[in-house]
Amino acid sequence: MEEAPRFGFGANWRAFLDTVDDGRVEGSARALSALLERDSLDGLRLLDAGSGSGLSSLAARNLGARVHSFDYDQDSVAATRALRQRYRPDDPDWTVEQGSVLDADYLEGLGQFDIVYSWGVLHHTGAMWQALDNVIARVAPGGLLAIALYNDQGGASQRWLRVKRAYVRAPKAGKWALVLAAGLMFEVRSALIRLVRFQNPLPFADWRKRREVRGMSVIHDLVDWVGGYPFEVARPEQVLARLRPKGFVLLQMTTCAGGHGCNEFLFQRMAHEQAGEESDVA
Repeated sequence: MEEAPRFGFGANWRAFLDTVDDGRVEGSARALSALLERDSLDGLRLLDAGSGSGLSSLAARNLGARVHSFDYDQDSVAATRALRQRYRPDDPDWTVEQGSVLDADYLEGLGQFDIVYSWGVLHHTGAMWQALDNVIARVAPGGLLAIALYNDQGGASQRWLRVKRAYVRAPKAGKWALVLAAGLMFEVRSALIRLVRFQNPLPFADWRKRREVRGMSVIHDLVDWVGGYPFEVARPEQVLARLRPKGFVLLQMTTCAGGHGCNEFLFQRMAHEQAGEESDVA
């Protein structure tokens, strides 16, 4: 069977920029600060591997980091540059480039960073473990690695993989039909859960919380979820087993409790003398 085309991640992020305002920017900064367990990133260099809309890069820059953003998708690069131009025009401490997490030579040329951040990106490359190995080599000794990877739900993940393949192959009307069907399924299930808990079944509070927590958009997140192909998944223990032998210590983990979505991880790379390794750990 012919390989399914890649989802237009960048086109979705460019559309998302129309919704970005100061509230979303502040929400993204709060989420990044909580994930990294730091109120300030002053004096630190951060690599945003797969910048998407650029919102997380902007949050990191607003927290004081010197930021290098890159993405494989040219529309995502354009979105990140547009956001930089809107909020921090001509900022010498925020670089935006086109590049791939699968291009080891490109990454090596960037050097190492105090923080490597890649939220919801590596599982969309078609070679997730290779992409992970490539980005962890960019973490300086003592530095932080913040990643989010889709949770492996077994059979459910395989069913979502079929949905995503159907989406990227479908005409426009078919794409919207799949998004509508998935959205209705999610909202009906959430409403029933809220009813069982004697809560208001309407979704508006959840939508507002998503905006406030990470600055994200319900509809653009839904399109990204339904259409996001390539699509790979990992169990938390697989991620830990991959990184521990390479000198990384888990500082924080937030799972999606076995459901669909991303598990978040914050690791610290041990100093060379602690890890007993050479500087290239990939």
